[in-house]
Amino acid sequence: MAVPVSAATPAEFRQQLLAAGTLAATAEDGLYARSDAFERVALAFDALVTRRATAMGATRWSFAPIQPRASLERTGYLASFPHLAGSVHVFTGNDRDHAEMLRRINAGEDWSSALSPAPTVLCSACCQPLYPLMSGRLPVGGRLVDVTGWCFRHEPSRDLMRMQAFRMVEYVYVGEAPEAVAFRDEWLGRGRQVLVDLGLGIETVTANDPFFGRRGRLLAQNQQEAELKLELVTSIDAGSAPVAVASSNLHRDHFGQTFGITTSSGEVAHSTCFGWGLDRVVLALFHAHGTEPAGWPADVRTRLWP
Repeated sequence: MAVPVSAATPAEFRQQLLAAGTLAATAEDGLYARSDAFERVALAFDALVTRRATAMGATRWSFAPIQPRASLERTGYLASFPHLAGSVHVFTGNDRDHAEMLRRINAGEDWSSALSPAPTVLCSACCQPLYPLMSGRLPVGGRLVDVTGWCFRHEPSRDLMRMQAFRMVEYVYVGEAPEAVAFRDEWLGRGRQVLVDLGLGIETVTANDPFFGRRGRLLAQNQQEAELKLELVTSIDAGSAPVAVASSNLHRDHFGQTFGITTSSGEVAHSTCFGWGLDRVVLALFHAHGTEPAGWPADVRTRLWP
């Protein structure tokens, strides 16, 4: 039977998962290979929350880990989080340029200047590519979309909860302002119950995004005061702050204004999202119940594998 590792420090927890073969580290901090055991739990949780979305009448969309550069520029993400963004670069040179690039590689020199920016960038949130597709007038009642995809954030760390490449599952509602607030409030409660039913200790807290610079500190303060971002957090180590495994952001009319999304009555649409950090949820489950899912509590296994 699996032995829970809830008493482990973050560093010990990481070492236990590496030793068990649940994860494999790469040469870059925050980038891991995931084992079949890890993926089976991830797929099971994804299926669990997808069933909830289907019951609500949500449409599911899956996005690639890259998006058009122009779309990211319009979201305003680079104004607030330039330190987290990632760009795609490609080789577009001729034979001479290629030979020079190979010379630099063989000499152990920097060869990245041989690459040019592509018209694509990495996604930092899986809902980013969705909003351009929703431009125009919404149907009565708005739209509810279940979105999944890989994300990248440049914050290299040995902390497992700070992976550079990770997956998210988001419920995104776009429509009238009151309905957006109501959806956010409803799913904070429902989402918490989903996690509690899987044996996780969860608290709801007011939070802010990691905005950049002096302007960012003011944005973070305003975000907290208006309670635009709320997180569901769980404790991994008694000596460290709890970590978010799910969160909700109330965007107000930001994406409606940016991408020309209107309600059925012609007003600028409001939006909100409730997102699960898929890899963080899986890690929290391994932390709470042990390194072997076959030994997890029966009710947890039944919920994940009905």
